[in-house]
Amino acid sequence: MKISSFHLSRQSWGLLALSALLFEATALYFQYAMGLEPCIMCIYQRTAVLGLLSAGIIGMLNPSSFFVRSIAFVCWGISSIWGYLIAREHINMQTTTDPFAFTCEFVPNFPAFMPLHEWIPSFFAATGDCGNIDWSFLGLSMPGWMEIIFAVYSALFVVFLFFHVTKR
Repeated sequence: MKISSFHLSRQSWGLLALSALLFEATALYFQYAMGLEPCIMCIYQRTAVLGLLSAGIIGMLNPSSFFVRSIAFVCWGISSIWGYLIAREHINMQTTTDPFAFTCEFVPNFPAFMPLHEWIPSFFAATGDCGNIDWSFLGLSMPGWMEIIFAVYSALFVVFLFFHVTKR
């Protein structure tokens, strides 16, 4: 299968959904098995990954439909770019020397009609501090890795959106 038509297959959208699901499972492992408490920025990044999972599921519903794929692409684009921006801001929170430059809230700012942190606190409650670096791998903290992950998702989004729009 050519890369230009890969977005027309259920497998491509399934890979997007599966990768997001694996990242969510990893986040829960870090939280519950390793005892790392998620901060508000972690919760927002977790929500962005759920958006990627949703995009993959929507795309899998009917990948041959331009309309369905368009909705999936909107979810993918918003989630990957928003996730990247949140991860970038989180890195700035961890690396700033000015203690008043950023504030880390404790209650997520979800819409009033969808208080996810109240409905599913075990998944969406923020209990950590944004400025703490409790884990790192190869010199990067968690938001550093998430920035890379969201950058990859965003780059793939741009590539496949090009093929989606040009109908190649």
